[in-house]
Amino acid sequence: MARTDVHPDLARPDVEAPFFSTWRVGTPERQREAVDAIAATWERQTWPVGGGLGYFVYAGHDGTTLLHHSQWAREQDYEAFLKTQRQARVDEIDTAVPGIERVALDRYRRYRSKARAAGDTRVPGLVVTVRIDFEEGAAERRREWVDLVFDAMSEPLESDRGLISAHFHLSQDGTHVLNYAEWESPESYDVAIAGPGEGAGSASEAWERVRTYPAVKSVTGSRYSYVLGLVPE
Repeated sequence: MARTDVHPDLARPDVEAPFFSTWRVGTPERQREAVDAIAATWERQTWPVGGGLGYFVYAGHDGTTLLHHSQWAREQDYEAFLKTQRQARVDEIDTAVPGIERVALDRYRRYRSKARAAGDTRVPGLVVTVRIDFEEGAAERRREWVDLVFDAMSEPLESDRGLISAHFHLSQDGTHVLNYAEWESPESYDVAIAGPGEGAGSASEAWERVRTYPAVKSVTGSRYSYVLGLVPE
């Protein structure tokens, strides 16, 4: 395997099974220690045979969490890894950094993407994930909500220029949507969400339909910096 500084392509057509998970590690120091342990452990182990396409780690700006994103060609490839290789990695990492809380592993299917524009070579300075939870029984309404977001984004505003890409995923359990967005910098994101009349805070009818969509139960956002990428050689 090889390390890479290149951010993952969330719209890769060969990724049929994208996974996201969160760890709570407690402090910025333990964030760094856990990332070092992940890198050392994976570099000592054999890359998952089959459809493992990439593994990427992000440090939460809250100083306490790590976001993990793994890309698999098929869900069966992850299941094979789970049965034969995952536990050895977990044990080694937990020995190096005891007390990690593994909050959840969520399985998704990507639904729609606002892709990076042709010729855009900017390196994201911020990754933002937004989880949109829906009321029980509203799984089929998630696509309609995402489509409303794309309608609202069809008229880009000046404050949205810092947005590089946005990728909307539907959780396989039917409960929520996850938006993974790449921004040029934390400052550009702050401007976009600053308040009425700007970006997603716009008072336009399109954004009002997004904000007041009846099946949405809660919206939770988190900020991250990309800190580790591992890919097969």
